[in-house]
Amino acid sequence: MAMSGGHGALAQVAGAPFDRLLEARTSEGERLVAIPIAAGERWCVKWNHSVEHFTVLDCYRNVEGAMQLERSHQPDFAAGLGPTLGRGVQRSDGEGGYWIEEIDEPVPGNRYFLRVGAPGVDHRLVWQKAGEISEFNLSAYVPGQRVTLQLVAPTTASESP
Repeated sequence: MAMSGGHGALAQVAGAPFDRLLEARTSEGERLVAIPIAAGERWCVKWNHSVEHFTVLDCYRNVEGAMQLERSHQPDFAAGLGPTLGRGVQRSDGEGGYWIEEIDEPVPGNRYFLRVGAPGVDHRLVWQKAGEISEFNLSAYVPGQRVTLQLVAPTTASESP
């Protein structure tokens, strides 16, 4: 995978078919990253819990062009974490933590706002292409700022700044 880093980075996968881009944009509309996402592909927002300092994953999938929260990995029932009755199925991860799976909840408007944590929180977008795992570290570029994470059609993305 070829990927350039830094503000305005555009993740590119040569020859890989995709129908959507996962974008992160600042509140001013600056594109931080655009990641090609094919139908059925997954990505996660990975971050460190600010109190307990363990890693949490919130994982999404491109379901026919719609962003859908698929599952979440949580090593513990810490502040702000845990299952919600009627939302997903809790399963052990075999290492003392758990996955909340089968959430399968559409994200309204294919976008949501995230207040990016400080470098210690380390908010990252994580995805895999052709067996290679890649990350884009939001906390390294826009700590404390609000960003929009959105799944868009490539033509919509290219028309925006």
